Amino acid sequence: MTAMGPHQNQSFAEAGAPLHRAKAAMVLIHGRGASAQSILNLSDVFAQPDVAYFAPQAGGYTWYPHSFLAPLAYNEPGISSGLQAIGEVLAHIEAGGIAAEQTVVLGFSQGACLALEFAARRGTLLGGVVAFSGGLIGNDQHEGQPPDDKGYNYAGDLAGTPIFLGCSDVDAHIPVTRVHQSAEIFEALGADVTKRIYPGMGHTINDDEVRFVRGLLARLVASN
Repeated sequence: MTAMGPHQNQSFAEAGAPLHRAKAAMVLIHGRGASAQSILNLSDVFAQPDVAYFAPQAGGYTWYPHSFLAPLAYNEPGISSGLQAIGEVLAHIEAGGIAAEQTVVLGFSQGACLALEFAARRGTLLGGVVAFSGGLIGNDQHEGQPPDDKGYNYAGDLAGTPIFLGCSDVDAHIPVTRVHQSAEIFEALGADVTKRIYPGMGHTINDDEVRFVRGLLARLVASN
């Protein structure tokens, strides 16, 4: 049953190849205060003409109101609605003929946290997951637990899904310990994890991360 949350019935932006001729696809999830169109501009940077790009829009330009470290209840229904929005875009892509195994889910900041959480809860193969400055949110929390002491009770097998985690070691929003923890959880779920911690980098995206994504997309295109 489909729920109606704050991010349902929002538009999504498109760029790149039309689905009927694309060889791979990407779902791009924007950060807090940004827009679908703003993160969709990365499609020009990735420069892969055989990829179809889609970016959902958060209602109010924010997927959830507080830090991803806050208790889960504080960020609902935003988190659940955001995860549903990603699933809806993925379903649209699959209906257009591109399998999930040929689709990358990418996010920055808030969007990176949602992208990782989507993949962990989904628990099956994707073409890739890219988190620019993000970490797992967590899927279970009990009364009395400290705000940053969540459960990570994921099931499934990611079957070698490439997972990229890129983050600064001094990011003001993303503790590096959460990036390390997220990498360990994805490894246990059977993902092929690449973790890169950049000393002194701000809350941003760098050229090394862009090169990684270009290579990932190029490999997906070549495999189809």
